Amino acid sequence: MRQQTDILVFGAHADDAEIGMGGTILKHTDAGMTVGICDLTESEMSSNGNVELRKQEAETAAGILGLTIRSCLGLPDRGLTGDASQLAAITKEIRLRKPRIVFAPYWQDRHPDHNAASAMVEEAVFNAKLRRYLPDSDLEPVNVEQLVFYYINDQRDIALTVDISSFIGRKLEALSAYESQFAPAAAGDGRVDTPLTQGYVKRVEYRDYLTGQAAGFSHAEGFALKKPHPVSYFIG
Repeated sequence: MRQQTDILVFGAHADDAEIGMGGTILKHTDAGMTVGICDLTESEMSSNGNVELRKQEAETAAGILGLTIRSCLGLPDRGLTGDASQLAAITKEIRLRKPRIVFAPYWQDRHPDHNAASAMVEEAVFNAKLRRYLPDSDLEPVNVEQLVFYYINDQRDIALTVDISSFIGRKLEALSAYESQFAPAAAGDGRVDTPLTQGYVKRVEYRDYLTGQAAGFSHAEGFALKKPHPVSYFIG
């Protein structure tokens, strides 16, 4: 079913969007805007958890975030090549959801899948507006107003800062839904220690604290742009 969406966020894995912009998502859903997340893969290469558990955790997080849509394209984890079929799948998702704004991972991250997702979404946003691209599809072209990039791990080149001071607690609640990924591994639970199980969520909280302090907020999320974002006034 086609649905006009204000914001569509792409991530390589379930939890990427929550890490990078969970507070911003909450701020917009609380304001009555429609927000969707599309996970490109089923995170089947995760060291902890499994596909079914990751889906359950993603749905729990979706409820906390107030999402209108959460979808998964089922592309191969650690196999995001950007080939024609993968680009077509992302483009169709954009045309199906008809978002005004699209978010993608920042293009320079320590995880190769995040970098690949960034490039693929950028290409798909461009393809989505071309009327001769996928001419046999019944989905009409969509012209996305802006492509914004969120940070998962390292931050640099911050162009926009969003105050999430009132939403940091609920963002952390959404991240806590991913217990298989972020809870400390315990003897007998079948999980292994990874960088994610060793205080990663606390580091995300502290990053948002530092980003906020630089902008005069308690907590904030930063974003990058490749083209100017128009505003009517700098004040008000």
